Amino acid sequence: MPRALVLGGTGPIGRATAHRLLSAGWQVDLVGRDPARMPAALAAAGARFTAADRADTAALLAVLGGGADLLVDCVCFTAADATGLLPLLDGAGSTVMVSSKAVYADALGRHSNSDEPPCFDGPVHETQATLAPGAMDHRSREGYGPNKVAAEQVLLDSGHPVTVVRPSRIHGPGADPPREWVFVRRALDRRPAVLLAHRGAGVVHTTAAANLAALVERVAAVPGRRVLNSADPDAPSARQIARTVAARLGHAWEEVLLDAAQSAGGLGRTPWDAPHPVVLDMSAAEALGYRPAGDHAATVADAVDWLAGAARGGEGQHRLPGPDDPYFAPLLDYAAEDRYLAARPGGHPGSPE
Repeated sequence: MPRALVLGGTGPIGRATAHRLLSAGWQVDLVGRDPARMPAALAAAGARFTAADRADTAALLAVLGGGADLLVDCVCFTAADATGLLPLLDGAGSTVMVSSKAVYADALGRHSNSDEPPCFDGPVHETQATLAPGAMDHRSREGYGPNKVAAEQVLLDSGHPVTVVRPSRIHGPGADPPREWVFVRRALDRRPAVLLAHRGAGVVHTTAAANLAALVERVAAVPGRRVLNSADPDAPSARQIARTVAARLGHAWEEVLLDAAQSAGGLGRTPWDAPHPVVLDMSAAEALGYRPAGDHAATVADAVDWLAGAARGGEGQHRLPGPDDPYFAPLLDYAAEDRYLAARPGGHPGSPE
């Protein structure tokens, strides 16, 4: 029986990878900080959980034991994290480090977290220029990408068969932040309208955790030193994502498509807003033999169901964004939306005539 060790195993990528490998007959060991975040379904399926700090290399070596056919690191953010992982590489047949499309920079040095959004010439290939490596706070907008680049370089320079995977806008149960919440919350609240900046045309490629897991399984079968993008086979717009979520929850709303002037104050913003599309080229993964688990609409259903279930008191309820969440509060400003809708000719959808 092949064995996999997944660091950061209770997040969306770890969960999806564990489910896929378990169904294929693997033994799966997950490492995380909080046993309470271990999904009961994974434990029932045979996954084993060990509580350990990602920075405690000795503890990780103890979990690795006699070795693993596959080592997956979902929580490698800095060069120090990568350096701490090096002692484990001798005991792994294939290693996957989860990076991010945030490492990519356009011709003017703009990137996913810069004040001015990037403008790429077309689908982004793995050969696209990246940010320079850095060591500032990796939790900051400025530091996230440079730290990921530094971590990538440490592992790729190790001489071991390490595959760096660069996903974009990950969705799946356990995601943090759970971006689909901006539409799930509205659908559960039965909002009569959804306001969409950039007329809902913004595209920032999505990555299903289930599709990333399919890529990880393929990499396990074909170890090597490489960089691979990971994204869904389609690249839906914000408007398409809103429609998919609403349909999944049996809700219908009026789509209010805002132009640049109407959304200048932040009205209608979503996590997929982009004046220029950001789409990842998946040809390198496909050439390796990767086949996706499904398109966005098929795979995002798991995230939507998980969020809706959590909102109704199910697993994950304590991790849902609250009304004062700094990320989601501006994206769920019902009062501002209602003022805009009431001021329109014809008034608010559903208002008395």
